[in-house]
Amino acid sequence: MPGDTVLGRQDTTSAPAPAPVPVTVPAPVTAPKSAPGTPPPRRRRRRTHAHWWLLSPAGLVIVTVTLAPIGFLLFTSFTDYDQRSLFTGEYATVGTEQYAELLADPAFWRSLARTVWFTAAMVAGSVAVGTGVAQLLTRLGTALRMTVTVVLICAWAMPTVASSLVWKWLFQPGYGVVNWLLTATGLFGDLTGTDWANDPALAYTSIWLLVVWQAVPFIALTLYAALLQVPAEVQEAARIDGAGELRVWWSVTLPFLRPTLLLVTLMSVIWDFNVFNQIWLISGGGPDDATTTLGVFTYKTAFVGFRIGQGAALSVITTAILVGVTALYVRRLLRSGEDL
Repeated sequence: MPGDTVLGRQDTTSAPAPAPVPVTVPAPVTAPKSAPGTPPPRRRRRRTHAHWWLLSPAGLVIVTVTLAPIGFLLFTSFTDYDQRSLFTGEYATVGTEQYAELLADPAFWRSLARTVWFTAAMVAGSVAVGTGVAQLLTRLGTALRMTVTVVLICAWAMPTVASSLVWKWLFQPGYGVVNWLLTATGLFGDLTGTDWANDPALAYTSIWLLVVWQAVPFIALTLYAALLQVPAEVQEAARIDGAGELRVWWSVTLPFLRPTLLLVTLMSVIWDFNVFNQIWLISGGGPDDATTTLGVFTYKTAFVGFRIGQGAALSVITTAILVGVTALYVRRLLRSGEDL
């Protein structure tokens, strides 16, 4: 009935929803447009000197042990610094007089000529033997290769003074082991009383053998590491095409080996050009200055004759020659496109 109330019935009419609250979205902030043609603004970087502080210890060491001595050497080469100057500190600036006197001295040119040809002989022997040993290491088994490597490292680690003294004892007349072995073969007659240091040819031979023995380990191990980088498939392809082992090495292996070979050759030139300990301890530059190379001549001039200014000029000339050789090598690398 219209007036009756139905029990248990609920009013399903919902209340009106509240009105939505308007949300204001802020407009995006845009950077001011710059005028056309102007470069974009750069961020300001905070300047710091941390890298200079980190490099300063090494820089101080380089300045102390390298740049300062070189500067003093250059300065001394233009003075008449001698034994008197060591005690009194007095010296005079003579300009290029030391250099002019050296260039007019026949003894300087003779020592330079000896140095050049002896360096060429030592470098050729060291590189040839070192290349052969490196190639041999690629053919040996693991155990034998490790044995040869340890022997090479031990020979390389031997101090030059100690090895030179032992080498001189090996070639001594009367009780030298080398003379005894050569005499025992009977090929050269009785060499028991032969003094290698008193014969120019024999003195050069013994010094050459010593320098080559000391240089071969570094060259052999360096070239062996380079040989391991040669692609084996390229060598195998050359063999399949009918190339012999010599042709494979010359046409395939050598091009890969050339940059490392040039590097060890340059380093050998620098080391052998400055050889002093071996020559001085074995022959002392004799007999009759026959083995006096540029290094021995410089030592005699500066510390035996106490013409220190002239000795400094000799050192500058030697350094200039080696810098020229190094510049030729770097120029060749740049032309060939190799990395320095």
